[in-house]
Amino acid sequence: MLYPDLQNKVAIITGGAGALGGAMADGLALAGVKVGILSRNQERVETKVNQIQQKGGVAFPLIADVLDREQLETAKERILSDWGSIDILINAAGGNMPGATITPTQTIFDLSLDDFDKVTELNLKGTILPTLVFATAMTAQGKGCIINISSMAAQRPLTRVVGYAASKAAIDNFTKWMAVEMAIKYGAGIRVNAVAPGFFIGEQNQKLLLNEDGSYTDRAKTIIAHTPMRRFGEPEELCGAINWLCSDAAAFVTGTVVAVDGGFGAFGGV
Repeated sequence: MLYPDLQNKVAIITGGAGALGGAMADGLALAGVKVGILSRNQERVETKVNQIQQKGGVAFPLIADVLDREQLETAKERILSDWGSIDILINAAGGNMPGATITPTQTIFDLSLDDFDKVTELNLKGTILPTLVFATAMTAQGKGCIINISSMAAQRPLTRVVGYAASKAAIDNFTKWMAVEMAIKYGAGIRVNAVAPGFFIGEQNQKLLLNEDGSYTDRAKTIIAHTPMRRFGEPEELCGAINWLCSDAAAFVTGTVVAVDGGFGAFGGV
């Protein structure tokens, strides 16, 4: 086992029933972590839990909305009662909305502020609120690992996804701020980092990247042209960075954003 210290730790993954969050859950379960899959969609949660259990992993369902503090508090109490600790929190819940995205025929003045607010609330508040709830268990036990999910859109402005990009840029700032806060006030045992995925094809961006026949859209071709590895990522390729950050191998790593992007962020296009 690459990181034996992960064995029997307890993790919560918000958005753990989704493509990327689900892959992170698989990777941690394979390393011996007891994984709580948190989402408001009960059917998808139970499906993911069953998949992990069928592979010999330990997983349990947590039905909660990341924007509902009462539901999150209930989930926390259940975990502490059943498992005794919360060692890892991965804030993978997030998303985008059409009204917060500018199509090629629109301009910024067509932005829906209602959708912009909803995207910001989901991505930013949907990270901050679970952190405030679950990190109290970490402060009580004096140790823990929090990983937020950033994006390439946070670091390099991308066309169209204005709402998503703004909220993910805020995630970078919150990650660094929270890392400082935890270390100074609660000690070196609590670390806060983020992972910034490059481009992975999933439910939320499929229409932007794939035509109906499965071929790449012009946007997808541009992304590939600016990715030195010349391909999209596979969800399981996030697991190496996630497991490392959760392990004692990263004991002196906090306040950083780790890119898993095939070189996209390093490439200037020339």
